[in-house]
Amino acid sequence: MKIFSCQSCENILYFENQRCGRCGHRLAYDPRSESLVALEAEDSAFRSVTGGPQRFFCDNASRDACNWLVPKGQDGGFCLACRHNGTIPDLSAPSNLAGWRELETAKHRLLYSLMRWRLPLRTRVEDPKHGLIFNFLADTPAAKVMTGHENGVITIALSEADDIERERRRVEMGEPYRTLLGHFRHEVGHHYWDLLVRDGGQLEACRSLFGDDSQDYQATLERHYRDGPPSDWQDRYVSPYASVHPWEDFAETWAHYLHIVDTLEMAAQFGIQVTPSTGASEGFAAKLDFDPYAITDFDRVVTSWLPFVFAMNSVNRAIGSKDLYPFVLAPAVIEKLRFIHRLVQRRRAGPAER
Repeated sequence: MKIFSCQSCENILYFENQRCGRCGHRLAYDPRSESLVALEAEDSAFRSVTGGPQRFFCDNASRDACNWLVPKGQDGGFCLACRHNGTIPDLSAPSNLAGWRELETAKHRLLYSLMRWRLPLRTRVEDPKHGLIFNFLADTPAAKVMTGHENGVITIALSEADDIERERRRVEMGEPYRTLLGHFRHEVGHHYWDLLVRDGGQLEACRSLFGDDSQDYQATLERHYRDGPPSDWQDRYVSPYASVHPWEDFAETWAHYLHIVDTLEMAAQFGIQVTPSTGASEGFAAKLDFDPYAITDFDRVVTSWLPFVFAMNSVNRAIGSKDLYPFVLAPAVIEKLRFIHRLVQRRRAGPAER
């Protein structure tokens, strides 16, 4: 994620900011220019303080759930992120509205990454069979919603937006990490396995690293919950859940790749360098001065990530918090991450697709 600044006063901003705290201008994200735009109201529309055509907010801005502009020339409707929404919860319930806003925050950060890589982002209208669509569903007395993916349809349980409930599930399932953004990144990994691996001519190359995806998924899932992960899972997988099935291994590794790249971009935007003051520092020094979304040399990503995350984990421990990144990247996992890096860089180098 980038650092953004106000076009009017150069105040530093968060991605989600809707108004500049210094100059008061209304703010909106323009995904085409990858910038936060400072706006002046003009009749029922807005215009950038730097000029240009009239622009309009996404319809979900009226619900305080989106700060993106719709494409130029469009005078209403949904932005490039919200047009991927399918079902949303009943927003007349205040708790549902609050939870949905949290889901939208995570979804917009996901879409930021996908657009940076120029990955295919067809809606369900554009591609009725495999277009990407998000259904945000609330539990009912009759049924609990299961977060998951099927043929481009990603279902996210609204209950995951409840911090207490999500932490309960994290502890119950023995997970070191569980966030809304992590759910989005994992589930969209299944979608891009379909598009980039299965339909992209990379199936055999993927199987050589992740294993045979033709094995019975339900049987492997039941075995995992009955017997747990293999004793040597840390040597081969990024998480215990990744050992369930090659599909889950790919989705978990994909999610971690997104974690790493987006975090490194933010660290680079702050000009962070890691230079330990003691010990054998050769393997624990890094200068984060590159764009991890664009770099083709994956070794640079790895050799920067490992010292950076060691430093951040140490900082977190200094204030009594859990590690920022409580995972170990074994050599086999790094090779899987390298495979995903090549997939997305190949797409980024090609023509943009919508």
